[in-house]
Amino acid sequence: MGAAVCSAVVAAGVLLSFAAAGSVVDGVLDPTTRTVGLGRRAGRPVWETARLLRQRRRSTVAPDALLWRGGTAAPLVIALLMAAIIPAGATAAADPLVGVVWFNTLDVALWLIVWVAGWGANSVHALIGGYRFLAQALAYELPLMFALTAPAVAAGSLRISDVVARQHGLWFVVWMPVAFLAFLGAVAGFSLWGPLAYPAGRDIAGGVLAEPSGPDRLVLAAGRYALLAAGAGMATALFLGGGAGPMLPGWCWSVLKTAVVLVALVAVRRRLPVLRADRVMRLAWLVVLPATLLQLLAVSVIAVERS
Repeated sequence: MGAAVCSAVVAAGVLLSFAAAGSVVDGVLDPTTRTVGLGRRAGRPVWETARLLRQRRRSTVAPDALLWRGGTAAPLVIALLMAAIIPAGATAAADPLVGVVWFNTLDVALWLIVWVAGWGANSVHALIGGYRFLAQALAYELPLMFALTAPAVAAGSLRISDVVARQHGLWFVVWMPVAFLAFLGAVAGFSLWGPLAYPAGRDIAGGVLAEPSGPDRLVLAAGRYALLAAGAGMATALFLGGGAGPMLPGWCWSVLKTAVVLVALVAVRRRLPVLRADRVMRLAWLVVLPATLLQLLAVSVIAVERS
């Protein structure tokens, strides 16, 4: 029990470190601050954290405080639960038999959480953002499910450690590129990030991000970056061989690969246009979903032949 608690604490610390690093990279890459010195851009998350901790909380008229506060804090909790099953080298805080299903279940839980955050604020903009998220989630969820199924079928197991072990000699990204890209798109979706940040759009004053202020806004921002980091870590485990690599320890390779994926996800934030939910649905259902199904079919055929 003591070892499990220690592993969970370490996993939480690593995830929060990645989330902080992602916010720093986001500040450095922000094209709107190119005239500002690199040091000030890199330090902006520190000053923003201090500002939000001092900021007085605002409140809307007659909000449902329990739903609002819970929905604001829950994304960070979901990210921590995701990180618990992600191995660093050969070690993970937990390695359940149904790790792939666990990750997908937590993603689905975000549907309720984000909508509840929008509903509980009793604000038009936040509520519209919550409904936008539901519409967007309906678009990316099926491609995500089949993207998660492909490495599980190839490994013959739903356990994350088995999926990592099965990639010895050949990473799954080499023969599952469609599933890999669909998975990264879903990570951007449940993190409200980049081209899938429509629920937090400027046209609705930030949507689900419009009303939180002070420490609440800080926790919500940390949750978004933590979700990105958890998604990057899971992509490393499912498609990039986890801790596989020469010379360096396994945990070091896991960290390096996760960092590369996280930087790539952060970099798309202001370099791709935000897509409306209807366009996301059209792209997901007419292009990404058929491509992911074909990818899964090919993986299934190869897995049967190998067996």
